[in-house]
Amino acid sequence: MAQIIWDGLFVGSFYALIALGYSMVYGIIKLLNFAHGDLYMVGAFIGYTILTSLGGWATSMGLFALIIVMMLSMVLTGSIGVLVERLAYRPLRGAPRLAVLITAVGASFALEYGVAAIASPNPRGFPIRLDGDIMMVLGARVTFPQIILMVIAGLLMFGLDRYIRKTSTGRAMRSISLDMKGSLLMGVNVNAVISRTFFIGSALAGAAGVMAGAYYGKIDFLMGFIIGLKAFTAAVIGGIGNVRGAMLGGLVLGLVEAFGSELVGGQWRDAFAFGVLILFLTLRPTGILGERVTERV
Repeated sequence: MAQIIWDGLFVGSFYALIALGYSMVYGIIKLLNFAHGDLYMVGAFIGYTILTSLGGWATSMGLFALIIVMMLSMVLTGSIGVLVERLAYRPLRGAPRLAVLITAVGASFALEYGVAAIASPNPRGFPIRLDGDIMMVLGARVTFPQIILMVIAGLLMFGLDRYIRKTSTGRAMRSISLDMKGSLLMGVNVNAVISRTFFIGSALAGAAGVMAGAYYGKIDFLMGFIIGLKAFTAAVIGGIGNVRGAMLGGLVLGLVEAFGSELVGGQWRDAFAFGVLILFLTLRPTGILGERVTERV
């Protein structure tokens, strides 16, 4: 039991980091950014490129080099997220939602096959592989890299929560999510806040990509597809548009997958996860922490 819970929380922390980007963007401009999972993949490839360019020095530094590279990847992935918003989404902000949704799917394919064209479609081995001795903690087999990655994910999520709740930019984000036109009339620079939202969400996805590459040891240009869908599932479970809900939804989905794999077998893992999504959309479409709102027309 303890092992199942630990495995679920570990995987769920990755889902939560990526789900935050989905939830933040949807909460502000009501956009389902299906290119977001591919930014996770882009972050992993950026980390790979930086590490290979540094050569043996980076691999010898191990975890320290990985943290530095992760921070650089966050900045670059965040910038790519801002560029996607500026080129693909901002011109369509007043367009029907279906047009924007189709554009998001197109942006997703552009990122996937753009990376495949630049870096080749073959899987790559990540230059740094985090592994360590197994420790027994409360009956669960735990490794030191798992603990470190969980701590990093937790600090990033805690920092984002404080940023949104305690800073002027965070207040502007919450204001726009409630009333964009009213915020604009009150002097809020809506475009700048939306760009910053895309930057933060994309940066968190990039951090998750680097951590996943270092832990699993392999990256490829399609790695963001399934985990992107699962992160969206986590955002829906927690209450899409709610930052704390995205964090909770990621952990819940990780636990659901872990227990589902134990009950029905690992080959049913993905089917079990998306079955839970259907169940939530049927029984509680607003998610665990989401609130039912009435749109003004």
